[in-house]
Amino acid sequence: MKKLVLLAALTALSACSQKAEESKDGTAAPAETAAPAPAANPGTAPGSYDVKMADGTTASTIINADGTYADIDAKGNAAQKGKFAHKDGKDCFDPDGDEAEVCWNLSPVAADGSFTATAPDGMTVTVTPKKS
Repeated sequence: MKKLVLLAALTALSACSQKAEESKDGTAAPAETAAPAPAANPGTAPGSYDVKMADGTTASTIINADGTYADIDAKGNAAQKGKFAHKDGKDCFDPDGDEAEVCWNLSPVAADGSFTATAPDGMTVTVTPKKS
């Protein structure tokens, strides 16, 4: 059975804050209240993520600051590890051994930090940052 490469990515999005602009007379103008459009996903940051497959199966991925990753299956067992990189707007996982690198397309990040990632074969997963 072909090994499944799990994807996880956390986007460290800065909270958008707008300073009220001061008018010429020194009073503050009200800040805009419209919600900003979803930002493009700039790729992952080191951290731990829950990954949910289309069939409801869940797993975890840990992205390390040194450019490595580790996948953990639903039972808590180490499933796969290797190198991680963000290339050409995609998150790429290169498993240890002879398996080929797989690069995933990322959706914009939702308000809760979650996003979807789609593999070249069309498989889509939902990635959610683990809460500390």
